[in-house]
Amino acid sequence: MLLQFNQSAGQNRIDAMFNQFVDLKSTIDGIESIEYGANQNPEKLNKNFTHAVVVTFSDLLARDRYLVHPDHKKLEAVLLALLADLIVFDLES
Repeated sequence: MLLQFNQSAGQNRIDAMFNQFVDLKSTIDGIESIEYGANQNPEKLNKNFTHAVVVTFSDLLARDRYLVHPDHKKLEAVLLALLADLIVFDLES
């Protein structure tokens, strides 16, 4: 997931959202890892997307359970209020 935050989104709110995101690993079965961070690429090809989140699931069913889980829905509301734009991309390895 690529994230572009609103200009009004303060760092404290962004940090709190990422903490809430990471906490999902302990409340939703099937999440193997959650990694996030700010863009570090020097080429400036990020098109105003400043952060990324990668969630690894044990399988596609775990991903599907995550999508409808109440804790994910709570995070989604917080996240969407902070964002100017978002790209979600799922791949199966």
